[in-house]
Amino acid sequence: MQSLKRIFDYPKWLALATGSLSATGFAPLSFWPVTLICLAILIHLTATAPDKKAAFARGWLFGLGHFIVGLNWIATAFTFQAAMPVWLGYIAVVLLSLYLAVYPALAALGAWWITKLAKGRNDTHRAGWVLILAFAGMWIITEWLRSWVFTGFIWNPLGASFVTLPVAGFAKVTGTYGLTVFAVLFSAVLVFLLQRNWKSALSTLALLAAVNLAPFLWMDAASVTKTPITVVQPNIGQDVKWEEGNAAQNFAKLAGLTKSDDDEPRLIFWPEAAIPDFLEKGYPDRFYYPGSPEESRARLRATMNTGDIMVLGALKLDVNAGGQIYGARNSVMAMDTNSELIGSYDKSHLVPYGEYLPMRPLLSLFGLSRLAPGDLDFTPGPGPRNIELGNFGTAGIQVCYEIIFSGQVVDPDNRPDFIFNPSNDAWFGAWGPPQHLAQARLRAIEEGLPVIRSTPTGISAIIDANGQLAGAIAMGQAGRIDAMLPAAHAPTLFARYGNILPIAFAIILLISAVAIGRQRR
Repeated sequence: MQSLKRIFDYPKWLALATGSLSATGFAPLSFWPVTLICLAILIHLTATAPDKKAAFARGWLFGLGHFIVGLNWIATAFTFQAAMPVWLGYIAVVLLSLYLAVYPALAALGAWWITKLAKGRNDTHRAGWVLILAFAGMWIITEWLRSWVFTGFIWNPLGASFVTLPVAGFAKVTGTYGLTVFAVLFSAVLVFLLQRNWKSALSTLALLAAVNLAPFLWMDAASVTKTPITVVQPNIGQDVKWEEGNAAQNFAKLAGLTKSDDDEPRLIFWPEAAIPDFLEKGYPDRFYYPGSPEESRARLRATMNTGDIMVLGALKLDVNAGGQIYGARNSVMAMDTNSELIGSYDKSHLVPYGEYLPMRPLLSLFGLSRLAPGDLDFTPGPGPRNIELGNFGTAGIQVCYEIIFSGQVVDPDNRPDFIFNPSNDAWFGAWGPPQHLAQARLRAIEEGLPVIRSTPTGISAIIDANGQLAGAIAMGQAGRIDAMLPAAHAPTLFARYGNILPIAFAIILLISAVAIGRQRR
C-alpha cells in the first residue's frame, strides 16, 4: 500500500503515464476499464493539485500522453508522401498532441477552480460531488470546443470508448459529448474509494447500475427496409491507388465485386474517390482521364443491372471563365442505369494538410505539400446536403472524417433515410479505421439513422440505427456486403436539438457543482 501511495509523489509523470494508457480504451484495443481507471487518477490528481498551474499541467500531460498514443495512426499517413521523410510523421503526431492536450488541461483547471471554492465549506461527501460534477461539465465543454476551434479535430471523444456498452444508447439524448458524464461517474467510484468516501462510492454505484439498464427500456427495435444494397470494398491500398498504370486493374476489382446475377434493383456503394475519372462534362479536354465522361460513365454502367443506382466517391474540378483549373472538390455522385448523374455532394469539412495546405505560400518555401496526391487544394462544399435517389429514398452524405463531428452530419431541414459515409482509411494505419468506425456508430445512435460505410481497404460496414453492426468487411480484405438497408428510427431528441443538449447538460452540471459548493455544513 505504501508503494502505491509513492506513485502519487510524482504527479506529473503519473499524469503522462496514465494519459498514455487511457488511449488503450478506444478501438482497436477497447480496454475501456483501463481508460476509466486512468481518468479516475486524473480526477484525483486534479483534486490534490496545490495550485492552478499544477492542475493545468497535470491535465495537459495527461492529454499529451493520451493523444500521442491514440493518434499514432497519423504518422502512417506521411509514409504515402514521397517528398516527406517518415520521421516527420511522428513529429506531426507530437506537435498535434501538444495542442490537443490543452483541452483536457482546461477541463482539469476548471474543475480544480470550482472545487477550490468549495473547500472548507462542505463535508467530504459534498466536496467529492463538487469535484465530479465540475470535472464532467468542464470535460463536455472542452470536447465541444475541440470540435470547432481551428476547424475542429474531435477524434476519439471520451464517449467513443463506450460505443460497445449499453450506456452508449444515451447518445440519443445527450449526444456523444454528454456521454462523458457516465465515464466520469465510473471513474468517480474509484476516486471515492481512494478517498475512503464510502457513502459517495455506494451512491454512485447505485446510480450507475440504473443508467446502464435504462437504454434497454427505450431502445427501438432494429428493422430493415425492402431496399437491397451492395457495399463494395476492393482492398486497394493507398500505395497503388493513384498509380496511373494500376487504373484498369483497380477498376476491374471494383467491377468484379459489383456485378450481380440478381435482377432486383439495388443501391450500390463504392468508396471515397473510387475512380480517378471525371464524370461531369464541361472541363478542358486535356484534364479528362482516361477518356471522356461518357466513356467513364459507360464503364460504370456495365457493372450495374437495370434499375440500379450507384453512389460513389469521385472528383470534381473548379474551372473559371477562362478555362483555368483553380481547385478541386472531393465529391460523391449518384448515377442511374441511363448513365445520368442524378445528384452530387461536395465534402465540406476538409482535412488540413490532407486536402488543403494551410498557409500554402509559407509552407511551400519549406518544401511541404499536401499528403494527398496533386497540387490543387480542395474547395469546401456548403455543408450537410442530401441526394435524392428516387424510389430508394434520400441519402445524407458525409465523406470520410466528416462523420466524426457530432451534431453536424445531417441537413436539419431535410432529414434523410440514411447516411452514406464513403471513406479512404487506407492511410490510417492499424488504429485509425476501427476508431473511425466507432465514431460512425455513435452518429447512427445520435441521429437514429443507419450509416453505410464503403472504404478501399476497410472497415466497410452497415450500421443500423441503434449503432449495431449489421454487416462488416474486415481491414485488408476484398469483399462486398449484400443486405437490406436498415430502417431509420423516428428523430431522436438529439436529432431534434443537436449539441444544445450536451452543452445545456454541462451547464447544469457546473451550476450544480457551484450550488453544492456554496452550501455550508
